[in-house]
Amino acid sequence: MREPFLTWNKAIAPQDTAAAARAKAHWDGVAKPLNGLGKLETAIERIAGLTGDENVSIGSRTVLVLCADNGIVKEGVTQTDASVTATMARRIFEHRSSVCLMAKTAHADVIPVDLGMLSRVEGVRDLHVADGTNNMAEGPAMTEAQAMQAIEAGILLAKERKAAGDSILVTGEMGIGNTSTSSAIASVLLRLPVEAVTGRGAGLSDAGLLRKREAIARAINVNRPDPTDAFDVLVKLGGFDLAGLVGLYIGAALCRLPILIDGLISSVAALVAARLVPNCVTAMLASHCSKEPVAQAILNELGLSAILYADMKLGEGTGAVCMLPLLDMALAVYHGSVSFSETGIEQYTPQGGGAC
Repeated sequence: MREPFLTWNKAIAPQDTAAAARAKAHWDGVAKPLNGLGKLETAIERIAGLTGDENVSIGSRTVLVLCADNGIVKEGVTQTDASVTATMARRIFEHRSSVCLMAKTAHADVIPVDLGMLSRVEGVRDLHVADGTNNMAEGPAMTEAQAMQAIEAGILLAKERKAAGDSILVTGEMGIGNTSTSSAIASVLLRLPVEAVTGRGAGLSDAGLLRKREAIARAINVNRPDPTDAFDVLVKLGGFDLAGLVGLYIGAALCRLPILIDGLISSVAALVAARLVPNCVTAMLASHCSKEPVAQAILNELGLSAILYADMKLGEGTGAVCMLPLLDMALAVYHGSVSFSETGIEQYTPQGGGAC
């Protein structure tokens, strides 16, 4: 494991199994069938184990939308041109994008961050690394120094949000061409054929999908990334948004902040982060399983299980935002329901044989 990833990995506290066990015991004492809320109960237990406190609260939450442009767009792999990245970043800053409208309902703040857009947008948080990545079909997408800068920017964002009082983070992204970078990384790290991991993104035609697959295959062949070295793969095939998300996962774990994985790009970044800093998985919660073809395989690799299966593929953090109201409802039961002892009903006990 490369430095400083080894240092970060050692600095991440392991799950507090005692706190998680107390959260489970609390669930089991609530007057309802055992594990009646299924994966929602498990999510609350994981948060308790991460924070070391069974009195789980996620009242303050922020969606961090990391924005960057990708050189692979030059290969005709997208339905729109790169200018859309800046346009959407501006809409996010103005609270007019899809994720902002959904986040308002979920009582979450949304912060767009420039990690490497071609055009600067006034008001967007500036952690700019470069004016987009290089075209990975011709050579490495970025330098190692640029990748580290983007990762450290993500860690910084997590630490800032912890200091601001956030109790949960939501991952989002905006970057035309980033389903291509994500699919390329997934193909290499999971050792799967390009065709098996590459979808239509924002809605490519058959011809567009073929160009996208050919460009990804060419990028992998040109760069020959080492599948056993996730940092090498990120440098050669990634984007600044992806690298920033990697840092965000690492930073969240260092700060003991739960962090919600969104769709394809967010999931691929989580996979890279897990390969670089395995202990950071302790902070991750899977929200939904994207419609992109490789989404389930990535979650399986992470050992995480999505709660929502809605065939979403919008990005921006929209799928992860959908998870917040579900967690809020689970916590309403967790904190507000009467116990078996209060009702005089005998507490349920495991009977075996599975649920009917």
